Amino acid sequence: MKQVIFLLGLVLMMGIGQAAQAQQQLWLQIEAQPTLREAEDRARAYSALFPDVAGFATGGGWYAIALGPYQDRAAAAVRLSQLKREALVPGDSYIAEGRSFGQPFWPVGMDMQPTLPAAPSAPVPDTPILETPLADTPAPAAPVAEAPPAPEPAVIPQETLAEARAAEATLSGTDRQLLQTALQWFGFYDARIDGAFGPGTRKSMAAWQEANAVEPTGVLTTLQRETLVAAYGQAQAELGLATVTEAEAGIEITLPTALVEFDHYEPPFVHYREKAASGVKVILISQPGDQSTLYGLYDVLQTLEAVPLQGERSRSERSFTIDGRNGGVASHTYAELSKGLVKGYMLVWDPKDDARMERVLAAMKSSFRSLGDKALDPGLVPLPEESRRGLLSGLEVRRPELSRSGFYVDANGTVLTTHEVVEGCNRITLDLRSEAEVIFTDATSGLALVKPKQPLSPPAVAELLTGQPRLGQEVAVSGYSYEDTLPAPTLTFGTLEDMKGLDGEAGITRLSMETLPGDAGGPVLDGAGAVIGMLLPRNEASARKLPLEVSYAAQAANLAKRLTEAGVPPRAANRQGALAPEDLNRLAEGMTVLVSCW
Repeated sequence: MKQVIFLLGLVLMMGIGQAAQAQQQLWLQIEAQPTLREAEDRARAYSALFPDVAGFATGGGWYAIALGPYQDRAAAAVRLSQLKREALVPGDSYIAEGRSFGQPFWPVGMDMQPTLPAAPSAPVPDTPILETPLADTPAPAAPVAEAPPAPEPAVIPQETLAEARAAEATLSGTDRQLLQTALQWFGFYDARIDGAFGPGTRKSMAAWQEANAVEPTGVLTTLQRETLVAAYGQAQAELGLATVTEAEAGIEITLPTALVEFDHYEPPFVHYREKAASGVKVILISQPGDQSTLYGLYDVLQTLEAVPLQGERSRSERSFTIDGRNGGVASHTYAELSKGLVKGYMLVWDPKDDARMERVLAAMKSSFRSLGDKALDPGLVPLPEESRRGLLSGLEVRRPELSRSGFYVDANGTVLTTHEVVEGCNRITLDLRSEAEVIFTDATSGLALVKPKQPLSPPAVAELLTGQPRLGQEVAVSGYSYEDTLPAPTLTFGTLEDMKGLDGEAGITRLSMETLPGDAGGPVLDGAGAVIGMLLPRNEASARKLPLEVSYAAQAANLAKRLTEAGVPPRAANRQGALAPEDLNRLAEGMTVLVSCW
């Protein structure tokens, strides 16, 4: 038992000695954690790499992990530089003075508050004590000495303003830049990182002091500097911010490596998936191209689910920025054109994580740069053209709820379409690009008019037939049969059977042709290119199911009447003779529009 007591005392004395000695030495502080358990886990991990890992409380609920100790600052600086160069320690590791450390917690033998066995009660005076204990009688336990009180954490004396200035004057250029970087990280400094403590830096220091409820002198004390740098180091460690050089894409950028990890290449994108359920994704953009490539990318990216419609957009001749946000996702996208290459990045996150992502985004913006004249090779990963077009290189494309056909009826881009495509929509687009609004709708006739929010210049405007069409003639419907799947309308040919419905309904035309739901709202053309009607959707709710080859269209005379009532005078057809098939197709394609409900 005496041996046990001696060993416990020795451990305690070693702990006290290490705490006292640590205060007089230099250490490489490589990390700080807000809880003892996290600090012990990290210290244990570092101990697998380094033989000289130590851990100390630093006050304020933080726990520092350090390497050392060192008696000579030059030797400490040499090792710190080597470890950073080999990326074995975080980039914000720094030389710390032992006086900033308190009670040790690592190695485990230096537990902060060792638990000792309780001392037994004193023996009763009348109880005889045997000099030689019997073989079957255990010897009484010796009293255990009380453990000496745990050493108090080291306290850094409060510095006067003059002392703080004097201590600040000894800082190296690297240390001064680190302070500016930390101030910038927490939103107090927005100027250049140059290590010069001018009015801007002083103002930011005072703002930081004020935010932390200390006198805003504009000069940080030693304790304040160390607190700021430690907090910055902790924030960096949580995000794992590190410079990533993507050689294939020719991009260098700072990424939150604790939140994302490389996934795969699918030109023109480099995908980084979320890590540890962080909800964060990063996509790097890299491809050869010109201004049309840049503008095309700007349009395409806004069709992605990861780029919500709400948010600011800006585009110039050489770059663009897209901010998207809704209740479930937020994203920031940037791309630029330089020397025949388009490069950029996209950060996607959960809006609940805005505060942290604001700092990540600031780091990405300030660090992004294009390397050399290399872009991601389009053939790096083989992809069938249909997969590339349909999946947009692995990104989930936002799709409309419903798409139907329509056609231009005036030179400003006003479109006549079917009522069903505009009913209950939050948003309406023309050809997936132009925003539009409803100016007229009539459920009875099944017609609707939509107007683009920005005037358009249609390739062709419909001309309505003013007389009676000839029964039995060949007609064609121009429509987006497969909704938004194909990039252009198709022509479906059939025959004009009657100028009324099967039950004698007036104002509609019966056609003999098989059409698809996406064709509804498209123009019905005769051989000369005149519009004789608008295809109506099939009535799927009716108890009577018509044959697939029976379709109905609203007659041109009814269309003209509705357009006039809505203040959009129709154009009258004055065409003679039949058009060649290619000319009819060109005319139909120019006037037909994809109308989508979102």
